[in-house]
Amino acid sequence: MDSLTQIVLGGAVGEVVLGKKVGNKAILWGAIAGTIPDLDTIPGQFLETVDRLSIHRGFSHSIVFAVLLAPILGWLLNRLYKKEKAGFWPWTQLFFWGLFTHPLLDIFTTWGTQLFWPFDWRIALHSVFVIDPVYTLPFLLCLIIVMFLGRKSELRRKINQIGIGVSSLYLVWTLSVKLYVNHKVEEYLEGEGIDYLSYQSRPSPMNTILWTFNIEQEDQFLITYYSILDEDVNLKFVEIPKQHDLLKEMRNHPDIEKLLFLTKGYYSMENRLSDGALLMNDLRFGMIDAFDGKRGDFVFVYPIIRKDGELKILQEQKSFDGAGEYLEKLWKRIKGVRSV
Repeated sequence: MDSLTQIVLGGAVGEVVLGKKVGNKAILWGAIAGTIPDLDTIPGQFLETVDRLSIHRGFSHSIVFAVLLAPILGWLLNRLYKKEKAGFWPWTQLFFWGLFTHPLLDIFTTWGTQLFWPFDWRIALHSVFVIDPVYTLPFLLCLIIVMFLGRKSELRRKINQIGIGVSSLYLVWTLSVKLYVNHKVEEYLEGEGIDYLSYQSRPSPMNTILWTFNIEQEDQFLITYYSILDEDVNLKFVEIPKQHDLLKEMRNHPDIEKLLFLTKGYYSMENRLSDGALLMNDLRFGMIDAFDGKRGDFVFVYPIIRKDGELKILQEQKSFDGAGEYLEKLWKRIKGVRSV
């Protein structure tokens, strides 16, 4: 999830553990704990593309990381706030839960979280977009109110519990909606006689009403959208040829294998004629503006360049030009308007 959301979650967790004893210091240090796992993006800036992608949500998002770091930070904070007499163990608990709830929340998103590091198993439920104001804003409002109440106030604890409870129920809602839309799309595919090998579903940006589907067939992927506000299930498909054979000669290269592992098989290949680069499209994060059934640009694209016997993998940078028009189309499609 985005940094603000993790700050709010960490702050609320800190309040649960130590708010009654140390007041807003618990929220402050809980918020800091909630941001620490994402510091893995700092060393990533000095790494090649594939290594940068591989370490994100890796060790720093694991149970091992929380267990190792929490007592160290707990010891430091216990010394820093000796007068508070909160104790080493409560401070350790604050940091453990702040560090641990961060990857737990990330599990609901698409990227995948290596919670059980060192096992190379990334868990992703694909039920929440990385930025979701419906989850974050009510939670943030509750935490702000909490900060202005006395640390021993019963109302303070109740409002914090409301924030945690409402946000948790929203996560349950996202999983419930996912099961519902999966069922509706499966019914449609069966009714239309459309064969498929597997599929992925995930919410479109900043909502859980409109869902994107990647449907895998033998030689291609079908990409489509379904809104729970649609009057009927009448799907439009964008056909994306797999062209996986274009990678045949590179399949033993370690960077290629790492990238393929991250995509979980949901990728397509194409040649870029302008410079001869081979493009890998990561289908997990979809396309920009394909609501009308026409192909758009993929969010994550990795040019693979072969030069002088060496292979280099890059990541295309996307522009935010036209974001307003995209959001307008997104809003219409969320409401069930197919001709956008």
